[in-house]
Amino acid sequence: MAGLRLTAVDAGPLRPDKNKLVAFAAGTVAIPTTVGIIEHPKGGIVLWDTGINDAVADPDRGEAYWGPGIRDAFGAHGFTREHAIDAQLERLGMRPADVRYVVYSHLHLDHAGGMSYFPNAIHIGQRDEFRYAMWPDPWNRPVYCPNDFRDIRALDIMEIDGDFDLFADGTMRLVKTPGHTPGHQSLILDLPHRGKVCLGADVGHQRDGFEAMVPMPWDWSLSAMTLTRLRMKQLHRSGVPVFLCHEAMDFAELPTGGTFWD
Repeated sequence: MAGLRLTAVDAGPLRPDKNKLVAFAAGTVAIPTTVGIIEHPKGGIVLWDTGINDAVADPDRGEAYWGPGIRDAFGAHGFTREHAIDAQLERLGMRPADVRYVVYSHLHLDHAGGMSYFPNAIHIGQRDEFRYAMWPDPWNRPVYCPNDFRDIRALDIMEIDGDFDLFADGTMRLVKTPGHTPGHQSLILDLPHRGKVCLGADVGHQRDGFEAMVPMPWDWSLSAMTLTRLRMKQLHRSGVPVFLCHEAMDFAELPTGGTFWD
């Protein structure tokens, strides 16, 4: 492995009403759930989020796994077993056992669904996020799935608090970006040939809502999200592209299908 490189997969295609992503928006929208697969020259394979659990691919299992009505509410009918991250890795010639680190932007049900696929990895997230996910506010409970966390006490969990240089070499820098959740974080990669890119996860759900500073109904703190978006916009102005997890146009720009950025 010569140097840092990145590819992406859609580990959770959804078709929700757009007003679930951008307050007061009209119509429905087809969205991806972007998972980053990163190869680090010393750290090995690192996952950025884990998408949706395979149980959701089955209507009956999905209803029991996520809870009544949630699968329909988020339009998960197009999600199949082959979209789950373990199956995606195998198509790329990788095994779940090869993954050494799993880094979570946050622990919502479309980001932490594959947690239990990786029992031998080190799982990294913000301390605020791990704590809040175990006991979220009542209005936020539908988007945290307790079944995703069923094995959490058996996993090697690494809590961090604030910004963190994952391998102390500047190649993978975690930046705490609260607002959507208390412990949301984004990832800045410094690729050898392409330079810096930011996987912004859910600092915005759709590009138009992000640009107009319109909140998402499940944003934990509108005040914190405002500050985070201002920081992300400055990052973009500084020449670092910010890719949103659920924006189809952003996903289309990323390397997929076995291609990599390095």
